Amino acid sequence: MANIISDETIEYVGILAKLELSDEEKEKAKADMGKMLDYIDKLNELDTSSVEPMSHVFPVSNVFREDVVTNGDDRDNILKNAPEERDGAFVVPKTFEE
Repeated sequence: MANIISDETIEYVGILAKLELSDEEKEKAKADMGKMLDYIDKLNELDTSSVEPMSHVFPVSNVFREDVVTNGDDRDNILKNAPEERDGAFVVPKTFEE
């Protein structure tokens, strides 16, 4: 297997990630990336023909609830707190002149 990562590849990945890597960091990154690719190659050797594809590791069910109004129209009670009210609405100070 032994995936060999070129210096150009590390430079390109560094540019994409907006990283400035020292020579030592580039060598470590090459080794780490090679190990990751070796691991992926190892995983590709597995026989997964009998494994059912899945989109999530855990079972997912619909978590939405029915949209049911529980407090109803309580306008009169709410407007009792208004300092000023007109036509069933709060009256507020103007924030800009027309």
